[in-house]
Amino acid sequence: MTDRDIEREVLIEVVTREVLAALADGRDICESPEKVRQIVANGADRVAFHGNGADVPIDLARYIDHTLLKPDATQAEIDELIDEARQFHFASVCINPTWVRYAAQRLGGTDVEVCTVIGFPLGANTPEIKAMEARRAIREGAGEVDMVINIGALKSGDHELVRRDIEKVVDAAHEAGTTVKVILETAMLTDEEKVVASSIAKDARADFVKTSTGFGGGGATVYDVALMRETVGPGMGVKASGGVRTTEDAEEMIAAGATRIGASAGVQIVGGAEGGPGGERH
Repeated sequence: MTDRDIEREVLIEVVTREVLAALADGRDICESPEKVRQIVANGADRVAFHGNGADVPIDLARYIDHTLLKPDATQAEIDELIDEARQFHFASVCINPTWVRYAAQRLGGTDVEVCTVIGFPLGANTPEIKAMEARRAIREGAGEVDMVINIGALKSGDHELVRRDIEKVVDAAHEAGTTVKVILETAMLTDEEKVVASSIAKDARADFVKTSTGFGGGGATVYDVALMRETVGPGMGVKASGGVRTTEDAEEMIAAGATRIGASAGVQIVGGAEGGPGGERH
């Protein structure tokens, strides 16, 4: 590990602890922006793996939510996604709510969960609508829901609305034993905002924090995954989503702290091949 790599890791820890401390005692989290600038200046999108390489699992399939969220997805494409998920034993298929009932019927009796999205992709619905959407999806067979936070509220400093937004969905999902992943849309956030959002999601009892929708102008980076992991600690899930196309990409995300990968190129990842053009099915 180089001196530069060590500096990056130290700076990630510094900004996380500073922001969490500011939240705990009510200070303005923007009072130390230089620490965030230092992190960006010292390597905004890559962080060296600081664990044991043997901990990176050989079997990547159970880390992957096999994803197809493009608005013009056809039934034939959904069927292909489901068939691949069954064949490779992916953790879930992640699809738009309109396909949940169909996917649940086709995946009944398998080890593949049905995952769907809530408030997707903008996150600008009210908390009550998101909760209602989650309940409907769960009734139709969703075992996991990935909700988008209210990004505008976060950037406006309205942390109470962000918290209530997440809690409404968590309450709706957990009463049915359903997993909740909270999508931060990291490409739109400062490092401070990523830390704050991750902390709020943890406090609101979400099961995962997730990097991206795939529609927000940027996807997962190793840096963001490491920052989110540092914030939420070892007990909460971290999902890297958007732009993960190869086995190497997936292994880097897992090494940085991801416990789930959202990818449309899941077959290429478990097969060790790069996803070609058009491989992303967002």
